[in-house]
Amino acid sequence: MSKSFLFVMQTPAYSGNKVQEVLDEVLITAAFDQKVSLLLLDDAVFHLKSTQQSAAVSGKDIGAIYRSLELYDIENIYVEQESLNYTGLSESGLLIPITLITRQELPTLLKGFDFVLEG
Repeated sequence: MSKSFLFVMQTPAYSGNKVQEVLDEVLITAAFDQKVSLLLLDDAVFHLKSTQQSAAVSGKDIGAIYRSLELYDIENIYVEQESLNYTGLSESGLLIPITLITRQELPTLLKGFDFVLEG
């Protein structure tokens, strides 16, 4: 039986191995036919910035991983509107399509999943 997982990301892009490890967990979970979604809060919104320069920080291009999520049937990528506003990014400047949610909608979103995992 399929379960639903929400991975909540708050860690800035290219801030160490943690982001890569969580994205690996996301892909592994999806590979086992589980329903996987992502929620990006705070500085994690920068993961989706379309003009990433991973070579400048000697990091792996996490943008490539986000662009491949659809291949794993991961289609629900939620971004908190307040976090997007705070970072100065806009929806049009992101790598992939997202669903914007407000801070007030977070509790309802979180209740809709069997498992909520922090990343």
